[in-house]
Amino acid sequence: MLSKKTKYGLKALAYISKQEKNDPVQIATIAKSENISHKFLESILLTLRKSGILGSKKGKGGGYYLLKDAKDIPMTDVIRVLEGPIAMLPCVSLNFYEKCDDCPDENACSVHRLMIQVRDNTLKVLENNTLADLTVTSD
Repeated sequence: MLSKKTKYGLKALAYISKQEKNDPVQIATIAKSENISHKFLESILLTLRKSGILGSKKGKGGGYYLLKDAKDIPMTDVIRVLEGPIAMLPCVSLNFYEKCDDCPDENACSVHRLMIQVRDNTLKVLENNTLADLTVTSD
């Protein structure tokens, strides 16, 4: 299940990406528009800034802005920053692999095989979508 942190982070990034000329957006504006707690959003945007997805400008006319074009920000990057590993189990994670304590043989484990399929299909969806895809409106 997607955490609220990730859901709100995606909503905030989509909001920021819709801005004309990539103008900085204040936290209060995003929080009000997307119905997110100001303090919680502040923490999320700081995480995204530290990861290199967002930049920030202080003072009058300040706020947060994208450091890259929305089409150049893959969902895999955003999810990994906000949520952590994409795999549901550490034994199938590509970037955060850990052997399960209770499993003597991963190759014989039916749960392991299923979770590899879940990971691969989830990765396929996330790799084939960018932040720009979140802002496309359907007709």
